[in-house]
Amino acid sequence: MLTVLFLGDVVGEPGRTAVIARLPELKSKHALDFVIVNGENAAGGRGITGKITIDLLRAGVSVITTGDHIWDQKEILSFIDTEPRLLRPMNYPEGAPGSGSIVLETAKAKIGVLNVQARTFMQPILENPFRAAEAAVIKMREETPNIIVDMHGETTSERIAMGRFLDGKVSAVIGTHTHVQTADEQIFPGGTAFMCDAGMCGPVNSILGRAIDPILNRLAGGEVRLRGALIEIDESTGRAVRISRVDEPGPSERAPAEPEPKIDIEQAHSPEQT
Repeated sequence: MLTVLFLGDVVGEPGRTAVIARLPELKSKHALDFVIVNGENAAGGRGITGKITIDLLRAGVSVITTGDHIWDQKEILSFIDTEPRLLRPMNYPEGAPGSGSIVLETAKAKIGVLNVQARTFMQPILENPFRAAEAAVIKMREETPNIIVDMHGETTSERIAMGRFLDGKVSAVIGTHTHVQTADEQIFPGGTAFMCDAGMCGPVNSILGRAIDPILNRLAGGEVRLRGALIEIDESTGRAVRISRVDEPGPSERAPAEPEPKIDIEQAHSPEQT
């Protein structure tokens, strides 16, 4: 079996410190073959930087997915083409920097990862995610049946629709973006594992990882949890055989915080950012 850990949106320094600190233990505990992390909120809650990308990869993350905040840190425009393991939503128009998919070798089998962004209540409005995902899956299945999809979107209905649409064609569809872990983990009839939202890796005493009082203009502190999904896949068929929620504590002692990019009170792109 292939054992894949998918961690939900990493929020700021508390989230990424917890992931980096706990990942070696989690890899040993669950005998992980592959780790996917959504990193679009890893830099001060807004986007990701090259340094953070490298830190997460060095800690043992296999692939980093993102979403609507991918371009918030402008340096990523020049960095993303240099690191194929950092994905942006694949349904950006042709010619956008970076890539939305990758296939990597593991000791057991190849694993493909697709990153796609929904459209409902999302900005910017990208190309049709269903058509983009379908075309990418057809091409990727020429290399491997073991495919994990990060469906980054606001509404539960659109994420569930993608899971049903790709049932039997991919190993798992895991939703991200709303930061609240859902209790609907299941395996659809065609063998595709599904969870509407993996949740987040970030401060518990917060509003979606952000400070409760936005006037403080900083991320929340206190207890940190790592949330996501653990998926077991039959590598010969690509069918998921088990999915379970992950809800792990952060490190007991955090490393000294790095300076965070300043978070300005912004015009919200979506309900999660208000």
